[in-house]
Amino acid sequence: MNRTMIASVNTLSQLQHKLDILSNNISNVGTNGFKRREANFTELMNQNIQNMRRNDAGRLTPAGIRMGTGAKLAQSQLVGALGSMQQTGRKLDFAFSNEKQYFKVLVQENGRGKVHYTRDGAFSLSPINAGQVMLVTNEGRPVLDENNQTITFNPDAGDIQLLDGGVLRAGGQTFNLGVVTINKPQFLEQAGSNLLTLPDNPAVPEEQILQNLTGANRGDIALLQHALEASNVDMSKEMVEMMNVQRAYQFQSRSISLSDQMLGLINGMR
Repeated sequence: MNRTMIASVNTLSQLQHKLDILSNNISNVGTNGFKRREANFTELMNQNIQNMRRNDAGRLTPAGIRMGTGAKLAQSQLVGALGSMQQTGRKLDFAFSNEKQYFKVLVQENGRGKVHYTRDGAFSLSPINAGQVMLVTNEGRPVLDENNQTITFNPDAGDIQLLDGGVLRAGGQTFNLGVVTINKPQFLEQAGSNLLTLPDNPAVPEEQILQNLTGANRGDIALLQHALEASNVDMSKEMVEMMNVQRAYQFQSRSISLSDQMLGLINGMR
């Protein structure tokens, strides 16, 4: 296999990863609070071949020939820009107007509970026993307060109302909704279902990645009731980018075909 084939094959596999990211963005265009990802490429290692016996006096470029080996996906970056706000009139719909703030929810993993983070504020009430309900996400996962406790109350004892500082008044009780500020989202992992989570061994200390908003910091919570944040995916931009990636994919495939034809011609020479 010649160098052209090697570079094309390496690049094809990375272009497939970007197609997967774009497809995921497009499929979540209608998901509340979804944040699109943006893929960036970088060049793989080059080899400099010194094929010149002497350096030309007037040469401006480096001597020799630089042979590349393709490109790779350098980073898949989460874009935290706000989506549009949609008024729903529903008392269990909440939306952040600060792009760094997330709700805390409880997810069961391998028999134990782990805190995950989401911006999807379309909540519901799930009955747990006589006269008591639990605040949950649209997939039935418990929404947590600032102390990582579930929120349960009697729905007949009072209406649901959002107060300043992320305080929820429900069933005649008040709860401090669990809210975090995520400063370094690139160190979090996607856990599916529009959720983010901390890895088991984060590359940097947890306090640098996120901050629990408690005490005086709760005054920074920017939360709206009767509204939902739409996805920040721009369908037209994603489709244009997908077409560009598909053309690059076709170009790399064509390079492999041409290289194969050239090798056939060389092997057929007498």
